[in-house]
Amino acid sequence: MRLTRCHVDLPLQPGGEVVLPERAAAHLTRVLRLREGAPCVLFNGDGHDYAARLAAVGKREVRARVLEATPVANESPLHVILLQGIARGEKMDLILQKATELGVAAVVPVHAERTEVRLDAQRAEKRLEHWRSVLESACEQCGRARVPTLAAPAGLADAAAALPEGGLRRVLDPQGGPRLQSLPEAGTRLCIAIGPEGGWSPRDLGVLQAAGFIGLRLGPRILRTETAGLAAIAALQARFGDL
Repeated sequence: MRLTRCHVDLPLQPGGEVVLPERAAAHLTRVLRLREGAPCVLFNGDGHDYAARLAAVGKREVRARVLEATPVANESPLHVILLQGIARGEKMDLILQKATELGVAAVVPVHAERTEVRLDAQRAEKRLEHWRSVLESACEQCGRARVPTLAAPAGLADAAAALPEGGLRRVLDPQGGPRLQSLPEAGTRLCIAIGPEGGWSPRDLGVLQAAGFIGLRLGPRILRTETAGLAAIAALQARFGDL
């Protein structure tokens, strides 16, 4: 029987006990109806799965005893950063979920000139918290023990300037640039920039080009923002990674 995996933002140590966060506790005891003594798997993003057992199930808290740690070796050798124009609601959730399943290492949400979603400081913080939960849930499902890093939403120029140095930088552009088959070896680091629902504006493309991004084509058809990044990551993982 496959055990339920739950992400907990807590230090985990074999032999110790932890009070489970509300989200994990509710899922295990209210949704799955697990009781004291039931096994589960916890992870906190450090690259290990922690076999655990529910030690106490109460109305106010649920405690789990950590039994042992097992390294999880399923991270892609290709470090892909997704620079993603912010998309509306469920589209952004889909992008984050499936990009995690495909092995993306980091996501950088950006406000572009044609972005249709505008977030003030309060909304941005709430959206960021929601996006983190989407990434964690995707890791729970797909078996990853390292959660992709998620940057705070930023303007395109600021986000591009904050990217780590080195690696290939490509912006998806159906009008120009080489095709994937002609890319040189990517090494281990690659950043792919995907426009928002309205696409990249000429000014956006100028910002990206100034930051070292070169055009990349994925076939002759125009892809939606929720399709483009996922298709690009899958193709890059197949060419340079572990698919």
